[in-house]
Amino acid sequence: MRTIPKNSEAALRACGLRLTGPRRVGLEVLRGTESHPSAEWVHRVVRRRLPRVSLGTVDRNLRLLVAEGLVAETQGPHACFDANVTAPHHLTCVCCGRILDVDGPLAEPHSEALRGRISARTGLTITHQRIEFFGRCPQCQSAKAARPAAPRTLNSPAPLRRRPRWQARASRAARATRT
Repeated sequence: MRTIPKNSEAALRACGLRLTGPRRVGLEVLRGTESHPSAEWVHRVVRRRLPRVSLGTVDRNLRLLVAEGLVAETQGPHACFDANVTAPHHLTCVCCGRILDVDGPLAEPHSEALRGRISARTGLTITHQRIEFFGRCPQCQSAKAARPAAPRTLNSPAPLRRRPRWQARASRAARATRT
């Protein structure tokens, strides 16, 4: 396994990549945050330093950095990027959607045992795995503890749901034609 330099310029040169502005700034932005931002978020931050850069350029550079192993991409409904390539396991908050890194050594003995059992039973060759945890992040836990929800009883009314506009217009039109 190769070592990845901490300096963005050195990391790009070590991979044999050209040192372009959007590529260098995009890598610096990712390394400067502990969150797992989307390409759109990275684009907004990069545009503060390079106002003429397009979303397509940022997205292509992020995909190139993933292919070179400088950045990891988390799979899911929306692609997010992570400069921490050593933490393959994540916790996704079910309240706010934040993605947090889970320390690899915490889950490693169990994941190795699971990999061995699956390989033995199925005959598959497993090259790597990723474990996803789902729960509440510390911020959402403290926010929920600060304002407890009122308990619902059988007699309490269900929360009101508004109908979409198209549905409301359709029902008004139907009532108008009946009268």
